[in-house]
Amino acid sequence: MSFCFNFIVDGNPDKGGNTSLINKTEFAAKPSEESGSPAAPLKEAKEHFPPSHPQQLLDDAVYETVSVGALPPLHYLNETVFERTVSEREDAENVLSRTAEQRCDLISGVYEGGLKVWECTYDLLEVIDREGETFGEKTVLDLGCGAGLLGILSLKRGARQVHFQDYNSTVIEQLTVSNVILNCHDDDTDDGKDCKLKKTKDGTLLPKRRALDAASQHLLLSRCKFFSGDWRTFLTLASNQETPLKYDIIMTSETIYNTAYYPALHDTLHKLLAAHGVVYLATKSHYFGVGGGLHLFETFVAQRGIFSLDHLWDGEDGLQRHVVVLRFKKESESH
Repeated sequence: MSFCFNFIVDGNPDKGGNTSLINKTEFAAKPSEESGSPAAPLKEAKEHFPPSHPQQLLDDAVYETVSVGALPPLHYLNETVFERTVSEREDAENVLSRTAEQRCDLISGVYEGGLKVWECTYDLLEVIDREGETFGEKTVLDLGCGAGLLGILSLKRGARQVHFQDYNSTVIEQLTVSNVILNCHDDDTDDGKDCKLKKTKDGTLLPKRRALDAASQHLLLSRCKFFSGDWRTFLTLASNQETPLKYDIIMTSETIYNTAYYPALHDTLHKLLAAHGVVYLATKSHYFGVGGGLHLFETFVAQRGIFSLDHLWDGEDGLQRHVVVLRFKKESESH
């Protein structure tokens, strides 16, 4: 998996044929409202609904499966095949074509990396397996969900409601929803009796899994909601529901790479987390060229004084990765 953090100033190529790039560290150094420069327009949040015939999203789909410890298997569309075969949505995002043209996995304010399964997601899955989190009857938010593996896990483990949020409509409608539907299948089709094989373009044989009946599939999807948009507008949308949304568990992976987003992220966690809820956050220690990382986020959280932050796991190899948990401070800790 390649990682390329390109922050595009505009789409006009320079004389050498390369797209002009901003100084990434300076761009990420301060929130726009504190930097003196005009804030970029916020991406309006909206709710998305699965299609009436969801199985059609998976026609000829090529998928992969990740299994971690005792966790149920999680299925997700193969990234490379998905990006090469899915059609561009008829909207102004043009995410697929822009990422292909610019050969980058992140375009700030345009595309926030949701088409990739980033490595810290797997770290968080391993920690959840070790910690024994069951999700039973809880309300869960997969914030910055991308492929949605974290939310799908909580759905499979009995969460009462699971909400998925990502910046881009394209990611939600064409990847996240598809992956949720992909997991609304019978996992017991590899016993040699019911399992059929499908051949991919490179000749690889993959199991073609049996869809659940329509009633069971509808029941699983009825426990899910899907949202896109900027965190600030998503917070407004969530707060303006007839019953304002509150979550027992919020999970988020690789979302603190840009310090400019910290105020919106912190406010979202603050306002949407239930009183005794927990936030699981997986991250790298530093995102080179972007400016963010765990130390800066810990400092930001400490300055706000709302949450306590504890380390659940710290990796030692290569660029260090971490999984931390946030909880509301007790009143005695706030003074």
